[in-house]
Amino acid sequence: MVSAVSKPSDEASTVITPRPRTDENVFLFVPNLVGYARVILAAASLTYMPTHPKFCTVAYSISCLLDAVDGQAARALGQTSKFGAILDMVTDRCTTSCLLCFLASAYPQFALLFQFLISLDFSSHYIHMYASLISGSASHKSVTKKQSWILWSYYNNSTTLFIFCAGNELFFVALYVMNSYRTPLGLKPLLHLLPHSVTDLLPILWYHALENITWPQVVALLTFPIMFTKQVINCVQFWKASKLLVEADQEERWVKQNEKKRE
Repeated sequence: MVSAVSKPSDEASTVITPRPRTDENVFLFVPNLVGYARVILAAASLTYMPTHPKFCTVAYSISCLLDAVDGQAARALGQTSKFGAILDMVTDRCTTSCLLCFLASAYPQFALLFQFLISLDFSSHYIHMYASLISGSASHKSVTKKQSWILWSYYNNSTTLFIFCAGNELFFVALYVMNSYRTPLGLKPLLHLLPHSVTDLLPILWYHALENITWPQVVALLTFPIMFTKQVINCVQFWKASKLLVEADQEERWVKQNEKKRE
């Protein structure tokens, strides 16, 4: 009786050779350490958000400002990494969404709007990141003018990127401070110095609003256009990434249909 000799399967016989790599500890890269500090500061600010607005505002603002530091450090030290890029993006998305969740409870009449902003922020960045990966881009910031001049201008100019990201966060922080800060700027004496020809042109509601306006309200008014434009950019980002995914689907379907025809 001849015993059957089992042959090793292709999977078992295949030896996977690990690709060469350095022994650097990417987790301890300086920009990633800055990223961990951002997470700690954000967590601390969110913990005390309902009870300590001053501490929360300072900690949250520092966490956001460090967003610009880690990128500069990565480029200056030659320590750019995929892990650092994802850590940076995830931290941004989580901190902003947590702040918006609090604002939804602080301003319940606008809860649906804040929920929409959270959804738009997450979905536009996720689909953009996924589209960048399948298209073979080295980074989600690698956008060409042909894809979208809006996104190209946004991602390829560090100053523009900082202004929109900082202005967007500053608007939401101002809304948070407005919830607890009620002290007017003290413009009433200045308004009384204006000639009657000027004050008569102001509607009575505007006049009273200027009398009682606070500094967080001023910051919110100044940064609202930036925040609004940032949401428009998110919409453009979502749409352009959707088009990239659809084009990839069309290419794959064309290949499969032609393979069937050859058979």
